[in-house]
Amino acid sequence: MREEFAHILEEVLKGRGAQYERELDGRRIVRRFEPKERLILLGGGHIARPLCRLGSMLDFEVTVVDDRPSFANSSRFPDAAKVLCSSFEKAIRDLALKSGDYVCVITRGHRYDGECLRAILAGTEVLYLGMIGSKRRVAGLLHQLEEEGFDPERLSRIHSPIGLKIGAKTPAEIAVSICAEIIECRHLRQVEEDPSVLQRTDTDLPLLRFLAEDPSPGALMTVVSTSGSTPVGTGAMMAIDNAGRIFGTIGGGCGEAEAMRKARQIIGSGSSCICEVDMTADPASEEGMVCGGKMRVLVEDK
Repeated sequence: MREEFAHILEEVLKGRGAQYERELDGRRIVRRFEPKERLILLGGGHIARPLCRLGSMLDFEVTVVDDRPSFANSSRFPDAAKVLCSSFEKAIRDLALKSGDYVCVITRGHRYDGECLRAILAGTEVLYLGMIGSKRRVAGLLHQLEEEGFDPERLSRIHSPIGLKIGAKTPAEIAVSICAEIIECRHLRQVEEDPSVLQRTDTDLPLLRFLAEDPSPGALMTVVSTSGSTPVGTGAMMAIDNAGRIFGTIGGGCGEAEAMRKARQIIGSGSSCICEVDMTADPASEEGMVCGGKMRVLVEDK
């Protein structure tokens, strides 16, 4: 296992994707480790600040772009991976947008919105493209772009006015509505993927480093299937060593404790097993304290 995860860690640190595979009940299981998805905020105004913070919390690599030095600086956006002070057109070109990117056009004016959309629409279609603005202003700009020859179908896929309709008013509330729409888009994408691929693709570096570099005996727990309401999705991972150190989580509570008991039993055995975690009968579920679903957890000796 150490050699396998050493390769995964090396690829992740280079900004590339990696995966590990297992055969389970005659079925192939794939757990991907992907570089962080990019969330690009075109505009550094009042909405961008909470949106950057929330995007970082949602495990995006956030880039903020603005052409004003007073708005495009790291002190204003401490949670951003990158802050660019540049014209929007140049920044879009330099960022080389990819099909898996999420882009929010939240500039300070109609002219800049148009500049952004023209640059974006001339390149690769991104996974999510949202633009702020009133219905009237948005409709007018999209009509203008269609007259300029841009693809009507691609224009129709722009999320605008941006965000889910939750009655948001303040910058923080609007940021929440935008993130909700992005989350919806992210999970719709996951549903369309190969069913053998587990849902979670995030990278927990301390956990990876433990599996790849730490010689301590231990065990790895991976959620491989779920039913009902569960605290985590498939692909959630957790490791434990024989000294009781814990890396990652598979949801906490009684379910996690049950899997940990199994993990402690197989440390050093060279074996693996399936732990069936049934939270439906947990007394706490009657009080609404746990989700009350079921998880199958693959437990492997490190």
